Amino acid sequence: MKRRYNPYTLPPWLRTFRSVCQQFAIPFSVFQGIRTILLPTTFDVLLLAVLILIACAFYLDII
Repeated sequence: MKRRYNPYTLPPWLRTFRSVCQQFAIPFSVFQGIRTILLPTTFDVLLLAVLILIACAFYLDII
């Protein structure tokens, strides 16, 4: 049986780290998107995809 995710069972330092990452996910994605439009490289495109996935995961409360 799969346990449900409960963020309140995490240690306080990990909850703080998670909230800081959640606040910076969208601005980093926007900055990386602008950078990818101006100078597209394979690394930039992959990094943008990872950042978008992380931002969506925070938005949908998967992480």
